[in-house]
Amino acid sequence: MYFCKANTNLLFREGFLLKKMATDINMATHYANIYFKEFLAYTPKLISALVVLFIGLYAIRLINRFIRRIMIKRDLDPTLTKFLADILLWGLRILLFVTFIAKLGIETSSFVAILGAMGLAIGLSLQGSLSNFAGGMLIILFKPFKVGHTIEAQGVIATVSEIQIFVTKLITANNQTVFIPNGILSNGTITNYSLQKSRRADLTFSISYDSDIKKAKDLIMEILNNNPKVLQTPKPDVFVKNLTDSAIQLAVRPWANNEDFGAVFTDTLENCKNAFDAAGIIIQPFVKEVSQSNSAT
Repeated sequence: MYFCKANTNLLFREGFLLKKMATDINMATHYANIYFKEFLAYTPKLISALVVLFIGLYAIRLINRFIRRIMIKRDLDPTLTKFLADILLWGLRILLFVTFIAKLGIETSSFVAILGAMGLAIGLSLQGSLSNFAGGMLIILFKPFKVGHTIEAQGVIATVSEIQIFVTKLITANNQTVFIPNGILSNGTITNYSLQKSRRADLTFSISYDSDIKKAKDLIMEILNNNPKVLQTPKPDVFVKNLTDSAIQLAVRPWANNEDFGAVFTDTLENCKNAFDAAGIIIQPFVKEVSQSNSAT
């Protein structure tokens, strides 16, 4: 009797477990079917996103190589080249990532908003530096000057030594180093003395009214024609520039190659002074005219 009762309880317990197991299997099968159907429905998006990802990575690699080659051909500083290429690389990667998650069907508006807020905060905190960086980009793209050119900017005449990311390094004639922020430099007036192969020196000599104008002009032309550094094309010129109250002003216009400009300028001054002294032509000193008004006391 006891044995039969025990067997009955055991069978009942096993039946309950089998029923529960069958229920669990049915539920698992049901959810598996649901997930499998969703996976099948999601598969085209996943494949499309993966295709975009792989093609995008390959395209970014090609674009990065192409941009680096262009910057190397433009003789940009290697450090600047790497910096710009890295900025472009990461910018394209972020754009690709946003496109990838959008292809997966994930909402990207909040992600883009976070990136925008971060960019705005960084931009406000680095406003001056970003202005200088943008100025450096303009200088690199439009090339108003290159390393080795002699320029005049912000009241400084100097030779460009290095174009950095935020500043341009200049070396003056007396070997002083000047750093000018690229933002200020790109927004100001720049005179480039090296873009053209030759330059004209503008000199003025003031001689007395008692001096012989023709003789003075002939002496100057002889000096210019005998100087091998003075170009004959265009031809040098000498003419009366002005008649002041105290002197006759002669304008002297010799042309020279950029590398000879300084020598032509100083040699012309010295040689003309010596020739005038020998010929008895008086160089009139500069007289500053002062207007004086009488007031009743």
